[in-house]
Amino acid sequence: MLAIRQYTFGGPEVLEPAEVDRPRPGPGEVLVRVAATSVNPADWKVRAGLIGMAVDPPLTLGFDVSGVVDELGPGVHRFAVGDPVYGMVFGGANAEYVVAQAHTLASKPANIDLVQAAALPTAASTAWQALAALGAGQRVLVHAAAGGVGHLAVQMAKHRGAFVIGTARAANHEYLRGLGADEVIDYTAVGFESAARDVDIVLDLVGGEYGSRSLRVLRANGRLIDTQGSDAEADPRYERFYVEPAGASLREITTMVERGFLQVTIDRVLPLSEAAQAHRLSEAGRVRGKIVLVAWNPPD
Repeated sequence: MLAIRQYTFGGPEVLEPAEVDRPRPGPGEVLVRVAATSVNPADWKVRAGLIGMAVDPPLTLGFDVSGVVDELGPGVHRFAVGDPVYGMVFGGANAEYVVAQAHTLASKPANIDLVQAAALPTAASTAWQALAALGAGQRVLVHAAAGGVGHLAVQMAKHRGAFVIGTARAANHEYLRGLGADEVIDYTAVGFESAARDVDIVLDLVGGEYGSRSLRVLRANGRLIDTQGSDAEADPRYERFYVEPAGASLREITTMVERGFLQVTIDRVLPLSEAAQAHRLSEAGRVRGKIVLVAWNPPD
């Protein structure tokens, strides 16, 4: 089968198509014929050697997958061959086929296609799990609100009855208000710490010095939930967050999508052969929503 491989750490140019063996599912696993995948910051950070994986190159990236079940491993009863599914995998989705642990998958939402479904797993699961404790009437600040995780977090927070503040460039303000944001701050024109106040939860999708700055807008008993690593680690209100691949989270997300409470924005769709260009766009940080990559010969 075809896959996008890298044989060394480096820039987007290290990504190249290669012929590799088709994997086989083991106990508790499913072989998925890949329809599409999407680009997350973790993809290009692993590619560049900025964060580690269990294996060194050569490797195949891709943590999001949508597709059709092609083969079941022993002990898998939730799915059947031919089922359309989506979920998170531990790398390998930039290929024609990928093996996934069955518990990390869910049935595709009935009202969207496999291309749209590929944009959801990591970003939506991150937003869903990070905001699990958010309650009605609370004030939440979402940094990078127009990005892959951010635009989904805005919708989830609004659905839960929160007052939602987002940081974004001015060009994305109308878009975010359309998703439910109550207040939007242009971080290029004003320091967000002077524009927001009395926040119960900050979802920091930027990291770095945004951490200490975010502490200034929090209530005394507020929470700073950081997905990137920041300079606020010493504060007791700080929480470093890591998403957990979980079909249970995706089934909740599926319900939101099917009921019309959650819509994913796709900035653009590219063929998987243009994975290097997708990485360049993602690294530039000007993507609204997600970039989706469609596999070779995808299932209908």
